[in-house]
Amino acid sequence: MAMQTIGIDIGGTSIKGIVMNSQGEKLGEIQQPTDAALGKKHIVLHVQEVTQQLLRRFPHIATIGIGTAGVVDVNTGQIVYATDNLPGWHGFRLKQWAEERFGRKVIVDNDANVALAGEYWLGAGKDCSDLTMLTLGTGVGGANMIRGEIYRGANWTGGEWGHVIFTPRGRPCNCGMEGCIEQYISGTALVRSAQEAANVPYASGHEVFADFAKGNPAIARVVGQFVRDLALIIHNIHNGLNPGRIIIGGGIVDAKSFWWDLLEKQLNLLPSKIEVRPAVLGNQAGAIGAARLAMLTKGF
Repeated sequence: MAMQTIGIDIGGTSIKGIVMNSQGEKLGEIQQPTDAALGKKHIVLHVQEVTQQLLRRFPHIATIGIGTAGVVDVNTGQIVYATDNLPGWHGFRLKQWAEERFGRKVIVDNDANVALAGEYWLGAGKDCSDLTMLTLGTGVGGANMIRGEIYRGANWTGGEWGHVIFTPRGRPCNCGMEGCIEQYISGTALVRSAQEAANVPYASGHEVFADFAKGNPAIARVVGQFVRDLALIIHNIHNGLNPGRIIIGGGIVDAKSFWWDLLEKQLNLLPSKIEVRPAVLGNQAGAIGAARLAMLTKGF
């Protein structure tokens, strides 16, 4: 029987759990709200509920992989830095807690790293071993892979593309710096720019793209600038790391039908040929990748 592993993806909005086997087959899944605003105890309780439900259905689970927002020491499974998106998460020894609670070997990693691991295994990166991934959602996440191995950096912050400075002395960022990439190509940044340009209280990127499709000239300029900024950031990553492929994931990719052609046209204007693909696993990439990394700790 193919080995079975649980992958858990802890986000600020929801906790997703999935059971995968070593042949890449999805056997079961469950999802529930994180309720992060209620604090760490509620987040931990919901992680426990999701995991225990899957363990009851699949008692032969070998290992558990967990992906989470924040900077993670993969050796110890401790969250060495986290924002208020997950209150009380900073310093939490998540691996130790999970191993004591569930009696299985556990690996914990950053959410962007596990998303890249998922796309490498079963998605947009499965035939390329040198990859960079950008996840465009509430913020901008990132991860790098070199010769088939996630590159995490000396202090576990490798791949934090969202907080690379894009515009010196630019828009203030919640990290304390100014001009970070996250303030220009995240979903949050797109909505804010659209609100400022059209004087409309857009609630989401979907509303912005709906007006873009209607031909709103102010929104057309905003989307055009978003695409130009994204292309330039891709160009910078290409020059810095020269990955074989750059994968774009996150919530904004769900609306790629509105803007992906514009991005390709912009990329064609650049001096270097850069292969860029949209992620294909959607919001399951993190849980799938967490399961895969847990499998690899067992060598199968």
